[in-house]
Amino acid sequence: MVSSEYERRIAARFVVFDQDGNGYIDREDFSTAAKALLAEFDTAARSDKGQALYAGAEAFWQGMAGMADRDGDQRITREEFVNGAVKRLRDNPERFGEIARPFLHAALDLAAAEDGTAAVADTARVLMILGVPEEIARTTAAELDIDGDGRVGEAEIVPAFARYFTVPE
Repeated sequence: MVSSEYERRIAARFVVFDQDGNGYIDREDFSTAAKALLAEFDTAARSDKGQALYAGAEAFWQGMAGMADRDGDQRITREEFVNGAVKRLRDNPERFGEIARPFLHAALDLAAAEDGTAAVADTARVLMILGVPEEIARTTAAELDIDGDGRVGEAEIVPAFARYFTVPE
């Protein structure tokens, strides 16, 4: 059984996905996040990177809806988020990472250099646009730079993102 403390902490993560603050997560929230990232990195929606980001957002939404939208209304309530998706992913945060991977790959690509990695500061920008509080985003981005080269790649950001949303610590 999942503790109420665990549920409380994970439920607090719900607001990151509920981009418009209407009390549920839906496809539009993922589109809103994509629009915000495109604006932050001055990238056109019709560009290859923009199209990849929207496709990643749709894939992320479909994965979340498939796991959490218990009543099939194309909206995920806070209760569905906690009881549906997160409880099932608690012991397997990698699964959440795989659902998020196409979106995160495209988001990181907006900030990436030619080698596919992004500067720590740009990684923090991505996380902040996605709703991670600034202090946590900056600290997390710096910690992801395991080799100290000032760059973060997909192999680091996907598992960290999954842990942030599925592990309460």
